[in-house]
Amino acid sequence: MEDADPKPSQPTASTPSATPTGDQPAPRTTEAAIERYEEFLHAVGREDINTVCEVAGPAAKQAEDQGFGPCTATFQITFQMISPTQKKALQTATVDPGRVVELAPGKVEMPTESIKSSATFSEDELGSSTLEYLKNNWYITD
Repeated sequence: MEDADPKPSQPTASTPSATPTGDQPAPRTTEAAIERYEEFLHAVGREDINTVCEVAGPAAKQAEDQGFGPCTATFQITFQMISPTQKKALQTATVDPGRVVELAPGKVEMPTESIKSSATFSEDELGSSTLEYLKNNWYITD
């Protein structure tokens, strides 16, 4: 008599993650830029210098070329300027897509007022950020 046990079913393809993995390029969309900026904000809140300097790399390099220190040093100073309450708020901050400005294809501005969190931030504390699509991902360039 034949074995009646059914073969296990093949796994089905899952919905791809919005977060880039490996060498997969990030989508060149405003939504992906917002997601990347939220990743940056959460990293600032956690004082995750590696993620902060990865996302802000081009802007940090520009600042370093203008005489500021390397990203790992300058962002340590920024971390000290943000209150513990603000850091906690940044860990779950989101961005209001209605306040994001598309400057050009592959270039968006995240105004300070686009950040939604339980704390408020002035332009001096956090500032607006410009993200550009470079090397298959979104980076803060200004």
